[in-house]
Amino acid sequence: MDDADDLPLRWRTPTAWADVAVAAPLRLLDDHAHLERDAAVNALALLRRLPADRPAERWVRALTGVARDEVDHLGTVTRELTRRGGELSRSHRNPYAAGLRDHVRTGQGPDELVDRLLVSALIELRSCERFGLLAATGSELAALYADLTASELGHYRLFLRLAAQVVPAEAATARWDELLDVEATVASAQPPGPRMHAGAPTEGTTGAP
Repeated sequence: MDDADDLPLRWRTPTAWADVAVAAPLRLLDDHAHLERDAAVNALALLRRLPADRPAERWVRALTGVARDEVDHLGTVTRELTRRGGELSRSHRNPYAAGLRDHVRTGQGPDELVDRLLVSALIELRSCERFGLLAATGSELAALYADLTASELGHYRLFLRLAAQVVPAEAATARWDELLDVEATVASAQPPGPRMHAGAPTEGTTGAP
């Protein structure tokens, strides 16, 4: 599996982020559970955007596979949250994902679909990095995140492959390069806290409520 240093991110999460996150495990797990739900919904929503010139079976198989994985992860994370005495919150916001989706070229046919696939890849890529950092903490959550890291890496690569099937590979690669810069800006601008896609902690930041 790729080392975190091999992931093509343009901004690296400081290891202090993981210390803040594991200091408030219930808040982290609640946030993570919502992200897994959102990822499953996103994969199923992409089913409706099947390109007319592509075999339906391959598209459906790929995206339903992602959705199944995400639902399985949702169950795993929610069980861990419940085991620790937590409860899934009723509402949730992910300004990181929203910031990325602001750059989707909506209403532009294949370009919109490529952007949606590449944004999905970026979210999986960042999550892969974050899971690796959590796995390295040695905390009680380390084993959970070590188990999930490979799946995120696989989803990231899958979304990239799908994007390269919608438009010429050169165009997909060029857009990916642009969006990697966007992602670095969006990720580094997030406020700190015990959330999967939070920004870098400031001095004195803790995971306590």
